[in-house]
Amino acid sequence: MVNLKGHKRPSELQRKIPDASRRVLNIQLKELEDHELISKKIYPVVPPKVEYSLTDFGMTLIPVISALGYWGDQNEDRLRRVILKRISE
Repeated sequence: MVNLKGHKRPSELQRKIPDASRRVLNIQLKELEDHELISKKIYPVVPPKVEYSLTDFGMTLIPVISALGYWGDQNEDRLRRVILKRISE
């Protein structure tokens, strides 16, 4: 289970999503911030320190995301077959 409370630094997020480039991660974080799903706190220190956290509005998506994750887990074999079939075409 992922800890949804608290703050995450960009490096922590990068470790959790190693296939995402730093640039793509930053673009997605900015988009989530623009949609008020996460908040960004910048500390006035050198080097700069940034932390992200879910907003109350962002927390309302957790049941939806959990349901999608459950559905994906239940249908993993079928989804894998469909994806492999499309790749081989």
